[in-house]
Amino acid sequence: MHAHDTYDYAVIRVVPRVEREEFVNVGVILSCERAGFLEARIEVDEARLRALDPGIDLDLVCRHLAAIPAICRGGEAAAPIGLLPPRARFHWLTAKRSAIIQTSPVHMGRCGGDLAATLEHLMDRMVRPPKPAG
Repeated sequence: MHAHDTYDYAVIRVVPRVEREEFVNVGVILSCERAGFLEARIEVDEARLRALDPGIDLDLVCRHLAAIPAICRGGEAAAPIGLLPPRARFHWLTAKRSAIIQTSPVHMGRCGGDLAATLEHLMDRMVRPPKPAG
């Protein structure tokens, strides 16, 4: 039987108008130190963001969001942050900010080993709109 992995995750949010504190969840960052796993998935729902701020610069937001998975992958392409160990990159990505791109508080979970499937489950639960019943 496979031991359960403990992981940490945070939801990535876009806050179009920081002063209003309204946000749309657009992704999840998941880290499992024991497995050496650090990955982010992002899906931007442009209509939901435009509902909060019709003048939002979606190209700029998407360029900034694209940096998150790059930092998770690490390496020179994401330097200097990408050169840090994975756990340090996770903590850097989830640090409290007052900016258009923020993360939720860090939460903890356990899974049976398929961290990629866990990340997809979190995307379904925390980011993607619910599927209609029926």
